[in-house]
Parts: sequence; structure tokens; C-alpha cells
Amino acid sequence: MSLALDAAAQDLLFREARTANTFTDEPVTEEQIQAVYDLVKYGPTAYNLTPLRAVLVRSPEARERLVTHMDEGNKAKTGAAPLAVILAADIEFHEETHRLLPFAPGIKDTVFSERPVREQAAQVNGALQAAYFIVGIRAAGLAAGPMTGFDFAGVQKEFLDDDHTPLMVVNIGKPGPDAWFPRLPRLAYDEVVTTV
Repeated sequence: MSLALDAAAQDLLFREARTANTFTDEPVTEEQIQAVYDLVKYGPTAYNLTPLRAVLVRSPEARERLVTHMDEGNKAKTGAAPLAVILAADIEFHEETHRLLPFAPGIKDTVFSERPVREQAAQVNGALQAAYFIVGIRAAGLAAGPMTGFDFAGVQKEFLDDDHTPLMVVNIGKPGPDAWFPRLPRLAYDEVVTTV
């Protein structure tokens, strides 16, 4: 085998993992989410940027508010999931570069002084961190149901501010008995990879 991970870990993270659509009622604890974050925070990003922010939507009132912004096909599963998380990109991530990139103290002003540059960097690196977060959820033995089918402006207004852009909503929990749709096809290696 060419991979360092054993087959069981490969299955857990990728081959057997799929987007969950239903969950058991077993709660997702704060400790589980902290363990996920403490693992995935080490995933690489450009300039060691960490624009990802997570809003754990736990209270019934907040969940109702979130459900109103979900597309019709995502309302019921978001309302029923043990935990829903809004993953967002912080456009003002550059305020932490002095701590995260201490050998380049001026980068905040030389590279990230303009908001459009920060917006693009936050989107790309935030999406990368969101992908790590999903894999971390799987590593914790939980299932993730990431969704982009919602009113982005409504979620931003309801839960965030102008400096935080929603990336996705992720339902999290132990998968229910009917959690999985059939596995959909993927492109083959030679359809995706070229050598120059």
C-alpha cells in the first residue's frame, strides 16, 4: 500500500464516510467538538491563516432561527440534527497574523491591508479549513452533513456580522439507520490528474 493510514482509518475518513442526512438523538458534546478543532487546527493554510470561525447552534431558539434560512430540503434534517454548526470565514483574520506568523510581523499591512485581498484569502483558506473540519468530525467517529443550500445573507444577518461570511452549515451527530444515500460515482484518477 502507498498510504501510511491503515485501511480502517482510510474507510473511516473517506471510503465509507458519506454525507449524513439523518442522525440518532445522541448528543454531540462540547468536548467532542473541541477535540475535532484541536486536531484539525494543524491543517496547512496559506501564510498559516486561520479565518475559519464556527458558530455552534445548540439552543432550540437559535436552531429555529437557522432552520428558517435553510433551503426546503435542508430544513427538517437541520432541525433534527444533534448539532448544527455554521462555518464562516472571518474577513478580519489578518488581525491575528502577528501571533500566527511571528517571523513576518508586517504582513498584516503589506499583504492584507486591502479588504478584497482579505475576502479572497478568507474564502479560500476558510473553505480549506472547513474541509479539514469535516474530516475531523469523521475522525471523531461522528458523521457530517455539510450543506450550502441556505440563504447566505439571511444566515449572516441572523448569526454573524459584516466581517464574517458564511461558508456552509454542517449537521453533526451519530448517523441514523437511514443516514446514507447510495454512494455516488467519482471521477477516475486519469480523468483528474495530468502530468506536464
